[in-house]
Amino acid sequence: MLRILDMIAARATALAAVLGTVGLIAEVVVILIDVTGRYFGHPLTGAQDITQMSMLVLVFGGMALCDRQGGHIAVDVFERAFPGWLIRLGDLAAALVGAAIFAGVAYNMWFSARMSVMLHQSTNILYLPFAWFKYYIVATSAITAFGMALRFLVLLTGGRVVRETATGDHAT
Repeated sequence: MLRILDMIAARATALAAVLGTVGLIAEVVVILIDVTGRYFGHPLTGAQDITQMSMLVLVFGGMALCDRQGGHIAVDVFERAFPGWLIRLGDLAAALVGAAIFAGVAYNMWFSARMSVMLHQSTNILYLPFAWFKYYIVATSAITAFGMALRFLVLLTGGRVVRETATGDHAT
């Protein structure tokens, strides 16, 4: 069962990462066009709107992948001094708290997106609806929370978390 859930998490994480990559490419292209246009006296209209919204896509799209690969900042100054059970407890707590935080982000952003729809909130220049991006944050935060909850379950059942590297290899 955990293997099937892990496969689902891996595919959802990959989708979020691809969307984050699209956000990064959009941001780079928009900034390049805007800077070039400014040089010639014609900046890109709405560049700030696109840059801000693509930053949301980039950050939240990469969050699940960062967690899956173990890319979060870890301070292990005292790790050698702690007993193994305390380190394991810390890993369990980190996965559970992380899942709760991202579930909370998804939950609260859902209501914020609904409010944005009701109030017709949008960006200042291009009038991009905020709700689209907020629902994206809901989805990617839910994917991240799912991945962290799955990591908690694997650790709780005594399994080892296998991390995927950028090359597709596996590390522990």
